[in-house]
Amino acid sequence: MRIVTWNVWWRFGDWEPRQAAISQTLENLEADVVCLQEVWSAETGEDQAAELATALGMHYVRTPERWWKGYSFGNAILSKYPIIESESTQLPPTDGPGTRWAISAVLDRGDLEIPVICTHLDHRFDQSKRRQEQITAIFDLVAARHAPEQHPVVLAGDFNATPNSDEIRMITGESPTPVQGLAMTDAWPQCNDLPGWTWDKSNPYLKAAAWPQRRLDYVFVSWPRPVPLGNISSAFLAGIEPVAGVIPSDHWAVVVDLVESEL
Repeated sequence: MRIVTWNVWWRFGDWEPRQAAISQTLENLEADVVCLQEVWSAETGEDQAAELATALGMHYVRTPERWWKGYSFGNAILSKYPIIESESTQLPPTDGPGTRWAISAVLDRGDLEIPVICTHLDHRFDQSKRRQEQITAIFDLVAARHAPEQHPVVLAGDFNATPNSDEIRMITGESPTPVQGLAMTDAWPQCNDLPGWTWDKSNPYLKAAAWPQRRLDYVFVSWPRPVPLGNISSAFLAGIEPVAGVIPSDHWAVVVDLVESEL
């Protein structure tokens, strides 16, 4: 099963030509599941997630629309498989309008039900404590979907944190996880020695970035699981090459292939 996670940069930059570049890149990847962050919709009825799902022949769910100057900002899951259940959860702090959500879905592959969570954490350099609180809330969602003998939970998104941060270490078990007995495998280092920067100064949109050369975007798989089901067979970056002269986003996409059979 191929998973893609990608922050598609809302309506920033040269957003109109970027739409076609995003769609073409995703079409070329032939993913089974796509987790998107910073998708937009308009009060006029346009919806980026719906348009991409239609173009790719996929089902989709998205976070609730919260309008700002006529547009919303959110996350979406696109799936080749039918979506039989979904839920959106606002991450802390929940006492304001907020823009940070996790969206959960259960996908029906026929032989398996596959739980997927897509999220986007707060971005400021000084917000590690808030991101840790958001990870704690997300682990409640993972724990509700996780069963060691079934398909593992796939968690993907833009975490706005580097692999050595406290918040990412909470996910992988390198520091105590929020739920005892539950951790998640970071897909990228299972197949790569390279750093895998997704926020990269080679991206022309980041010429003035304050802190490039960071891996911020991840695919995680829950553990314990009935290996090799859910093991990572490959992980690579996409969206790096221009489409008709246009770089699709300020983030590179992460593409992960999972083993989908048991011994």
